[in-house]
Amino acid sequence: MLRIVLFLILIALAAAGGAWVADQPGDLVLTWGGLRATTTFPGFVLGLGIFAAAVVLVWSILTMIWRTPGRLRRRRHEKRHARGRHAITHGLLAIGHGDTALARRHAEAARRHAPNDPLALLLHAQSAQLEGNRDEARRVFRAMAEREDTRLLGLRGLFIEAQRADDAVGAVMIAEEAIKLSPSSTWASQAVLGFRCARGDWSGALAILDSNLSAGLIDKQIYRRQRGVLLTARALELETMDRDVARESVMEAIKLAPTLVPAAVLAAKFESEAHQVRRAMKLVEAAWLANPHPDLADAYAHVKLGDSARQRLQRVETLAAKTPADKAGQIEGQLAIARAAIDASEFARAREALAPYVNDPTQRVALLMAEIERTEHGDGGRARAWTLRAVRARHDPAWTADGYVSDRWRPVSPVTGRLDAFQWQTPVASLPSDKGATIESSAFEEAMLAAPPPKRVTAAASEAPVEPPAAALAPAPAAQDNSPPPAKEPAKEAVKEAAREEPTVTHSEPADPAPAPAESSPPAATPVFRSRADLGKPGPAPIPAVIPIVRAPDDPGIDDEGPSDEFTEQIGTPKAQAGGWRGFWSRWGA
Repeated sequence: MLRIVLFLILIALAAAGGAWVADQPGDLVLTWGGLRATTTFPGFVLGLGIFAAAVVLVWSILTMIWRTPGRLRRRRHEKRHARGRHAITHGLLAIGHGDTALARRHAEAARRHAPNDPLALLLHAQSAQLEGNRDEARRVFRAMAEREDTRLLGLRGLFIEAQRADDAVGAVMIAEEAIKLSPSSTWASQAVLGFRCARGDWSGALAILDSNLSAGLIDKQIYRRQRGVLLTARALELETMDRDVARESVMEAIKLAPTLVPAAVLAAKFESEAHQVRRAMKLVEAAWLANPHPDLADAYAHVKLGDSARQRLQRVETLAAKTPADKAGQIEGQLAIARAAIDASEFARAREALAPYVNDPTQRVALLMAEIERTEHGDGGRARAWTLRAVRARHDPAWTADGYVSDRWRPVSPVTGRLDAFQWQTPVASLPSDKGATIESSAFEEAMLAAPPPKRVTAAASEAPVEPPAAALAPAPAAQDNSPPPAKEPAKEAVKEAAREEPTVTHSEPADPAPAPAESSPPAATPVFRSRADLGKPGPAPIPAVIPIVRAPDDPGIDDEGPSDEFTEQIGTPKAQAGGWRGFWSRWGA
């Protein structure tokens, strides 16, 4: 509305000015040398306007002629740039759906039309990676690392190529260089942190962790947990070399991560040696409520030096009573009670603690029952039967990270280098081996478990029964070491011995002989996938909220969107791309 009013005002002023000029009387005389021109004032004003318009027109024509070569050069450059962008876009799409030949062709076009474009270099490197040409990919990434705008991307590509070549030292050097350029690089900080942890450089790992917190890569809660893990790892390493530093580290770690099992065990040990029994018990109880673990139960039992076995049993029963009945870790408390009861020769109490689990025992339950039979009654047959059940029983929880099962806690995963990756959980059961016979239920085992236990008879050493030799079975795979620690389970070696030996049936009493294995019904085939009630179904993988436009060099991904028409519009229609005089007139609108 305001523009309309102003336009009307300007028109009114122009009309008034024109009327004023037309109303001026008299003549205007112009003398130049011998020339004399006489005209009216309105005629002079009109002639002056025509002259000004002619000057402007001539100036515009001259300017257009002067700027035409530059415009042609700029237009040609824009077309080349548009063709380069078009090739880059379609090349990245070709990499996304795995077309090696098409990606290489677009990479050559992009390098020809847009040699200085960073995305052209990226397309060239990724097409070389897709073809498997590692040397060419490294050469392009080095060229990108020398440029200011693509230096981090080039270092990232060189880091991935060093990892693929198993050059750990070179990969870490590249990651450290990237951290110097950009402390907020997540991949570089994780790589350097994992390398320093694997090398045992806990001080350097703590410095990287502090840098990650300052850069905002991790939040405060994750920082406290990871710092507690690193301090615990340093304390465990220095426990026998520098106990003062180890004690200081683990005390700081238990403040940062009070539920970390190895930190609580080591801190309780140091407090117990300092005669701070009540404080040590509180540390173990706090960790036990969050994650029941056999190491915590053992530390709680031996928190007071010089106690008898019965006193340790009472203390373990107190700790187990703190676990709610509906919690999944209740079995750890019962196993700890059984272990302490066997040490105290309270076999009835041990059987009572293991009674809910003997029908479907785990390996530790079967080993404890074998130890009870051997210690209480001296019944080697029933002990061997329970040991055989332990061989094929369900796995107990173990320290697991990325599919790797360890007999002890470790600060980082040996597979991915991830910090605080080990969790106390039940590993996935391994498939039965097809290289040897699978140990199944036998008549001997059923008879030995069904028969009443014999009376305990003290015999001389010379009269001890000699076990007959047995046939060797296929050894269990060594990668899954799920047996309890040696200090907690003295019957650990019995499992390995039972896996190598299958005892034959030798009974001194002829009454109620066990049926021969050949006459028994054929055993059922071992299922490939066993039902695991203690493992929950894995949740669905989270869907990333943002899909990056430019993929990582080692994962081009798939782009479902069709090609855009932006570059087609910039290049022009096929008629506009034609050569000769037709293309010239089409580009000038003819």
